[in-house]
Amino acid sequence: MKNKLLSAAIGAAVFALGTSAASATTLGDVKAKGFIQCGVNTGLAGFAAPDASGNWAGFDVDFCKAVAAAVFGDPTKVKFTPLSAANRFPALQSGEIDVLARNTTWSINRDTALGLNFRFVNYYDGQGFMVRKSLNVKSALELSGASVCVQSGTTTELNLADYFKANNLQYNPVVFEKLDEVNAAYDAGRCDVYTTDQSGLYSLRLTLKNPDEHTILPEIISKEPLAPAVRQGDDQWFDIVSWVGYAMINAEEFGITQANVDEMKNSPNPDIKRFLGVEADTKIGTDLGLTNDWAYNIVKNVGNYGEVFERNIGESSPLKIARGLNALWNKGGIQYAPPVR
Repeated sequence: MKNKLLSAAIGAAVFALGTSAASATTLGDVKAKGFIQCGVNTGLAGFAAPDASGNWAGFDVDFCKAVAAAVFGDPTKVKFTPLSAANRFPALQSGEIDVLARNTTWSINRDTALGLNFRFVNYYDGQGFMVRKSLNVKSALELSGASVCVQSGTTTELNLADYFKANNLQYNPVVFEKLDEVNAAYDAGRCDVYTTDQSGLYSLRLTLKNPDEHTILPEIISKEPLAPAVRQGDDQWFDIVSWVGYAMINAEEFGITQANVDEMKNSPNPDIKRFLGVEADTKIGTDLGLTNDWAYNIVKNVGNYGEVFERNIGESSPLKIARGLNALWNKGGIQYAPPVR
């Protein structure tokens, strides 16, 4: 009898703990404090950087604003925490931030050992190399013996070692923890080569004293699917963050923009009406714990995926990055989202 009572007591305690943990959701915490805390880069033009007034802008910043628009109907209800490569994961693990949107590569180690969850890839990238044109280097295979500036605590550092080893090349790593230290070292001529994600190279080149004196080599030496991340253990929040990204892609595919989103509410297309939350029986929001116009709020306040890409990093931005793999699946790229239904 004592054993039965003890087992029952333990079971009740476990159930109570489980119930308590389940009730302490990220969405509930976010709503209670009234904003989303988003971890971003310390300053990467086009992706996340503050202006002179301290206002953040960029591709990753807009994703955070889109999450706020989905949750609150207001893209301003977000605060930004600038994070280095080294402290980005501890900040998420500890609960200092609610979501990490910091040009972070989705890898098996990060998805498992670090207790993080990735799903929506907001930028398909790959690691590249930037050199001074005066070196007259046309290929990364000509870089044997070069000194290479690289940021520590990144997959970039590991890929660099693998590439040079695989191609029997020698190199001298010049390693720094902070991005601005890497930038300054390369700009000052302390290394011959700068390596990071190719999108980052386009961004960083703009900050150099003489941008036109530098070229980005053609080789892509890795797969770098850049994705927002959340902590494991909260499926609802994981779904919300993932579906915000998918909604932005679906909106572009539907042809729904900031300019026409109100007009599109009158579309005869049932998929579009469902997506915008105007069908009477739709549950696309309530199933997520949001209002049914969450996708409408994203597009109205932030834009679709193509709009966010183009204004921050696309051909009409200072970075002038082509869509490439990040074009929609039906436009020659691989950006593809599950249906919102």
